[in-house]
Amino acid sequence: MTDDWYKHAVFYELYPRAFCDSNGDGKGDFQGILSKVDYLAELGVDCVWLLPYYPSPLFDDGYDIADYYHIHPDFGSVEDLKRLIDALHERGIHVIADLVMNHTSDQHPWFVESRSSIDNPKRDWYVWSDTKDRYQDVRIIFIDTEESNWAYDESTGQYYWHRFYSQQPDLNFDNPEVQQEMLKIMDFWLELGLDGFRADAVPYLFERENTICENLPETHDFLKEIRRHMNTKWHGKVLLAEANQWPEETREYFGDGDEFHMGFHFPIMPRLFMSLKKADRTSIVDIMERTPEIPHSCQWCVFLRNHDELTLEMVTPEERDYMWEQYAPEDRMRLNLGIRRRLAPLLDNDRRRIELMNALLFSLPGSPIIYYGDEIGMGDNIWLNDRDGVRIPMQWNSGHNAGFSDADPEKLKAPVIDDDRFSYQKVNVEAQRHDPDSLFNKIRHMIAVRRQHPVFGAGEFEFNLPDNKAVLAYWRAYQREKVLVVVNLSDEEQTAVFRLGLFSGHEPVDLLSEQRLPEIVGRHYEIILQPCAYFWLAV
Repeated sequence: MTDDWYKHAVFYELYPRAFCDSNGDGKGDFQGILSKVDYLAELGVDCVWLLPYYPSPLFDDGYDIADYYHIHPDFGSVEDLKRLIDALHERGIHVIADLVMNHTSDQHPWFVESRSSIDNPKRDWYVWSDTKDRYQDVRIIFIDTEESNWAYDESTGQYYWHRFYSQQPDLNFDNPEVQQEMLKIMDFWLELGLDGFRADAVPYLFERENTICENLPETHDFLKEIRRHMNTKWHGKVLLAEANQWPEETREYFGDGDEFHMGFHFPIMPRLFMSLKKADRTSIVDIMERTPEIPHSCQWCVFLRNHDELTLEMVTPEERDYMWEQYAPEDRMRLNLGIRRRLAPLLDNDRRRIELMNALLFSLPGSPIIYYGDEIGMGDNIWLNDRDGVRIPMQWNSGHNAGFSDADPEKLKAPVIDDDRFSYQKVNVEAQRHDPDSLFNKIRHMIAVRRQHPVFGAGEFEFNLPDNKAVLAYWRAYQREKVLVVVNLSDEEQTAVFRLGLFSGHEPVDLLSEQRLPEIVGRHYEIILQPCAYFWLAV
């Protein structure tokens, strides 16, 4: 486990409440995850990212924290988490968890005190105002549910600031006590054995008048202090930034290698779907060419789907309308500025397209993140509230409750999928484990091949684009290894001609299938690609 392990890692985003229930109460827990650690090792992931497990009223599914130092009783105890971390470490798997810094629950004791009187010592731990006319330039994130970023508190006659739900008041990071408390919280969980944090909603920590209250200098100053603290006390631990911003703005969260180790590349994700639907690589090429270089010690994180809606914040209004029209034709599929669908339903359960998108995920610059269940092609339930439809029980087998829980079905937090295309009787781990041609085994193979070739984690990236815009191609190069990734974005056969004169006399070999292509002769090299075909070609 080297200090830069995260640069080569495949991450697995795991929702504890929906993964496995060990005690029959209908809710997933740490003991349930513990019983599945061998599955995670078999899949080949290098790091598990745990969604919030703290005590919470669960208005926002745990992102409304009521106590940073304990475990929600649904999941077990701190000791249970420690056992889980140790078991994953024994299998060479790292563990990170969500750190929600920007806000707490309105039921957190800090806020209960803060709103009790304007003279309370905790009053200044949150952002209060006599008027809601401050920070008028700031956008509302949850446009489907919130009309303002201010909420009126009748007990004291003032307004408090919130960037998300009104039940999630923002902490005041201008207060040094709040900053120090956040460092103490980090120390507590790192001491327990966590390998780092995915830091939630970091662009919004500070507020300043006449700004959009995002990406402020004060925010970066505090994040540099967090990194200094980590460097001093916790070698080999990692910080992953959730900053849903344009690439040049997200770049600032790496600093000079003295802020976050990693950051999500949000804008590439919707453009993968756009390019696939249009059979045109232009959207991908444009955003990657707009993506700046990052410090050598840092790494992007790339993903296809996660626990939230497929966000369309970092696209143009025209692109957003196109994505909604193509991927969310029904109103129930849309949420805020996004789409509440899982990967397989988004791609019409087309196995070719699912594989193609994963071939991109595992070969683009950055460390890939798999959302639990996407490795077997799970469906979703658009009729559940908010984002619950993509947070459904993991489908382990074709038995009772998909093998997720022994509870009566009505006790489950969310019902299992039981439709014609994605039912647990058809889509489950047990069936796919025993099928060598299953999606699970295809993803497992991609991960294994990626692990054998450091070029994907640490290699340089450069486009090698043929005239045919339906074909996307790029080099990944590291030390003496060069791999040409070639992808047919269309569902028709395509021909692409590449300039590969430097490699004349060589036979390209597909790392995934071990297929040998014809020898390169002369300057120009023609590749015929079947519909939705992809290659990782070593030359």
